[in-house]
Amino acid sequence: MSRRIPRALLLFLLFFSIAAISPAKRVTPAAAQGPNTSRAGYRFDRGGWMFVHLEGSPSEIGFQHGQLLSTEILDLLHVMKVETLHDTKRDWAFYRETSRTMLWPHIDAEYQQELQGIAKGAQSKGAKLDVWDIVALNASIELPSYYVPWLNKHEHSASAPRILPEGHCSAFIATGSYTKGGKIVAAHNNWSSYADGERWIVMFDIKPEHGHHMIMDGEPGVITSQDDFGETDAGLIITETTITQFVGWNAEGKPEFVRSRKAMQYANSIDDYIAIIKEGNNGGYANDWLIGDRNTGEIAYLELGLKNTPVWRTKDGYFISSNFPRDPALIKDETSGFKTDDLSSSMNARRLTWEHKIAANKGQLDVNMAEAFLGNHEDSFTGKTAPSSRTLCGHIDADRKGVPEWGDAPYYPDGAVTGKVTDSDLAANMSLIARAGHPCGEDFIAGPFLAKHTEFSYLKPILHDMKAGPWSQFTADQKQ
Repeated sequence: MSRRIPRALLLFLLFFSIAAISPAKRVTPAAAQGPNTSRAGYRFDRGGWMFVHLEGSPSEIGFQHGQLLSTEILDLLHVMKVETLHDTKRDWAFYRETSRTMLWPHIDAEYQQELQGIAKGAQSKGAKLDVWDIVALNASIELPSYYVPWLNKHEHSASAPRILPEGHCSAFIATGSYTKGGKIVAAHNNWSSYADGERWIVMFDIKPEHGHHMIMDGEPGVITSQDDFGETDAGLIITETTITQFVGWNAEGKPEFVRSRKAMQYANSIDDYIAIIKEGNNGGYANDWLIGDRNTGEIAYLELGLKNTPVWRTKDGYFISSNFPRDPALIKDETSGFKTDDLSSSMNARRLTWEHKIAANKGQLDVNMAEAFLGNHEDSFTGKTAPSSRTLCGHIDADRKGVPEWGDAPYYPDGAVTGKVTDSDLAANMSLIARAGHPCGEDFIAGPFLAKHTEFSYLKPILHDMKAGPWSQFTADQKQ
């Protein structure tokens, strides 16, 4: 039985059939105009970490990053605004403008596109920010701790606060007769303020259009590891710790966050890594770099000052690092008087602990032992075992001395906030083992701490509990 089609419906169908064959201007789909979804990117949460996979062109990687971590990026921006204003007396508008006028012209086009992509991805999820927020976030170590002290000095500001670069991290790398099986073993724990550290829990798995596949820990919105523990499919294992009391800045140089990302992404060898990270050195975030090549078994130690950049290398030995400079020329020329003989300092006390641990376990070093080292509470200065600023697993919040060399007041909530370990076998599969929170497994609970230490009440809006997760293995391209 036939049914009569209503006249209104006939007109509706006629209109759209004409539109379908009309030679009118074609509307380009949103996807063709640029990325508008996370597409190849994805994330999952595990063991206290956010595993974030990114791949594609610079703008695609950036967009995926911004979209997948938009909430976390806004949260970290809030932390940085609070901390930088308190510590440097410079507001966020200053850091945005400095990022735009001083840093942006020295950022490679590839990374400009990625930074813009992060901003656009976050904006697509409703985040109120722009690319200058993202650049300032990426420079949130080098601008406040390196550029601002230099600027204050050049402006002859009598009222400027005393700013010292904070120490970040304890680490070692070993190879040859020092390790079980002769393979490279590397370990690192990140030291930072707990407000930062509770958020420094992203495991980035980045497969760029050009360069090497990378896996590294990091922060939301930041294109490099920042505390710098990572591996690449070129066979490189990379980490570092900060040089205490470093002084120096080159306003015409390339930002450290760009150089460290570029070196990890494009280096095929230890020599390449050293050359790339030194190119355009601005002095920002001056670090001692520990670099291993699982293809050759060689490890290297680059002390990257602005004027002095010595390198040590070996295929049978180890390097340790805990924020102490080791080159006499760098100490003399580029620090504000680092004392190598002060064994009560955090840097030197941890150096002695590392030396003892490595010597006592020669030939037995492996990832399990490395995990234990990162959680160690032995104090080489007092001979006691209790968490403090002098232990490999740092707890400055438990230390009545604080760390004056970094400007950290007594009981400042700062210390070891993550741990990472790997060896040649893990790195061959782009795998590493990591723990979020104190590597010793202790939790930091903010409420009782803030009630007891009212001098840090300004941190109340941003300081939360930092719970320790389990040691967890992560591998590039994993899905869950």
